[in-house]
Amino acid sequence: MLQEKLKDHHIILASGSPRRQQFFKELEIDFEIRLKPVEEVYPSELKGIEITNYLAELKAAPFEGELNTGDILITSDTIVWQENKALEKPKDPAQALEMIKALCGKTHEVITSVCFKTPEKIRTVHAVTKVTFSSLEEDEIKHYIDRYRPFDKAGAYGIQEWIGLIGVEHIEGSYFNVVGLPTHLVYQTLFEIAE
Repeated sequence: MLQEKLKDHHIILASGSPRRQQFFKELEIDFEIRLKPVEEVYPSELKGIEITNYLAELKAAPFEGELNTGDILITSDTIVWQENKALEKPKDPAQALEMIKALCGKTHEVITSVCFKTPEKIRTVHAVTKVTFSSLEEDEIKHYIDRYRPFDKAGAYGIQEWIGLIGVEHIEGSYFNVVGLPTHLVYQTLFEIAE
């Protein structure tokens, strides 16, 4: 069991996301939350997985020199990637509406990278899930934005919310990755690091 393997380790989750914190609780992993502000800016030439890998590692950088033996710092980043473009968190309702309309009737990718940093090394893994949306009416999209205010979500939607129930036709890959964390990969990677 992972808990047994991690008994000599201290897990630090550098994420303010309630969804990611809940996943760690559900995985039965003891962890401490430690946050440091990071400006999430990446070079414009990066594409898809390169963006999430870069940002996950960028979030780990401020902890350099602060980790003790046995510490495992975990950072992550998620983007929605569609038609060679990253859809990040919307700034306002108008942008959220534009984003969701762009997803309707098409397939996009949800990419999450997770970075594991110890005093000795750094390891980054990623998961890609393909999500196909049905065509939604503008009224349905506006209802979702007004009621659920998805401004903290990449691509302006949460698959676990109302819009996911009515709008997601098909998914290929990890569902939990779309919610915010490829839990199977986190579990597996922690197991390997703790070996």
